[in-house]
Amino acid sequence: MKSTTPVPVAPASGDRRHTSLIRSRHAHALPFAAVAAGSALSLVLAACGSSSSSGSSGASGAKPGATLTVADVAPFSGVDAALGPTYLATCYGATSVINANGGVLGHKFACKSVDTRGEPADAVPAVNQLFASTPNLAPVIGCTSDEAASVVPVINARKMNMFCMTGQSEFDHVHFPYFYRLVPPDLEESYAMVVIAKNLGYNKVALAFGNDIGSQTFVQPAIASLKKAGITVATSQTLDLKATTFRTEAEAIIHSHPQAIMTEALGTADPTLFAEIKQLNGGKAIPIVATSAAISPPFFKAAAAAVGAGTFASGFHADNLVVESSGPAYGPFKSALLAQQGHVPGTVGNFTTYLSAPGGVHLYDGINLAALAMVMSKSTVPSVYGPDIIKIGDGVPGATVCYSFVQCAAALKSGKSIRYEGPGGPTTFDSYHDSTGIFQVDTYSPSGQVNVVGNITPAQLRAVQP
Repeated sequence: MKSTTPVPVAPASGDRRHTSLIRSRHAHALPFAAVAAGSALSLVLAACGSSSSSGSSGASGAKPGATLTVADVAPFSGVDAALGPTYLATCYGATSVINANGGVLGHKFACKSVDTRGEPADAVPAVNQLFASTPNLAPVIGCTSDEAASVVPVINARKMNMFCMTGQSEFDHVHFPYFYRLVPPDLEESYAMVVIAKNLGYNKVALAFGNDIGSQTFVQPAIASLKKAGITVATSQTLDLKATTFRTEAEAIIHSHPQAIMTEALGTADPTLFAEIKQLNGGKAIPIVATSAAISPPFFKAAAAAVGAGTFASGFHADNLVVESSGPAYGPFKSALLAQQGHVPGTVGNFTTYLSAPGGVHLYDGINLAALAMVMSKSTVPSVYGPDIIKIGDGVPGATVCYSFVQCAAALKSGKSIRYEGPGGPTTFDSYHDSTGIFQVDTYSPSGQVNVVGNITPAQLRAVQP
């Protein structure tokens, strides 16, 4: 078993840190054609079952003085249940600042959770019910890889702007006018994990990924990338997320003698596997290289309980998205988020971890971009303010760079052009409304504090890309 020391990747840039995405970038997608057909039927059924007076008025704008609802569409139950509360913390933080500073165009914001259960079959009816019962939506956040392929067509057909936490490659080349994404494809995250393993000096690793759509999307790209990097796959195990024991898989991993395990298996699966490996391996744990989904308070709490906080932290590395951890954007974000400690339903563990947890940073930026676009366009109509999301994020020549809703809204009201740069860093949207950053390497302290030990450069990713 190889001892783990900080990864000798490119040094962290000081004022840059990364956030993850609880993954939500993961679950898998049904083919878009099939999803679109099913979504269209769901929309028809929803339209037949609800009156226009009770549904969302987002497509035509909010009524004067009405509260705008930011809908957190994500799993709040099931194996990915930690995702919803993570995004909800972001929503509480961002909207509390907006509300404390007068709101937007006379409107205050509220947050609403919509439980998809991490299942497309449950997600589509939940989203249809959201539109049927909730007036003045603006915008939708979340939409994880568990259900994005199913619900994005539905939300887009409703002409509602959304910021989704999905890494599915389908969204790299299918254009939805109301879809925005601030996280990279899962394909790139597979390569980032391989970079970590390579730079730690591992030449033989085991794979252990959950049987959910999102986790399985990493497996084949990781295998191909490991081959390119000259790293042997000792064994590849699929973990049934509904199982209560993984003794067979643990024995297979131990007998294959890997130096580390590359993994993503959410819920109780990974912690249970870690505990059984330690039990069957003479009390010795095997180092872990994980996806950004492992950067969350619930995951650390469960893993630390399974093998011991010190043991887990000493052998753990994960990729994550680079975000700022100091400076003019990070300060307001940190204050806004930590002010919600104890107020967000479903949040657990070390609340400061939400500063780095999947979705925390980028959905905060998404909500601010949407609110500022409303200010800029003087409209709450999604089709009107949507294009200004890109204008504000990417800026125009001569634009004033600003770092918070308060600062940016003041600049807009004074007649200035702005470029918003939040804690997730500057955006560069492409024609598919994707803006993806670079990766960073995270570790944990025994107390659950997230530490950044380096950046993964684009050149390093290209070097392991098949």
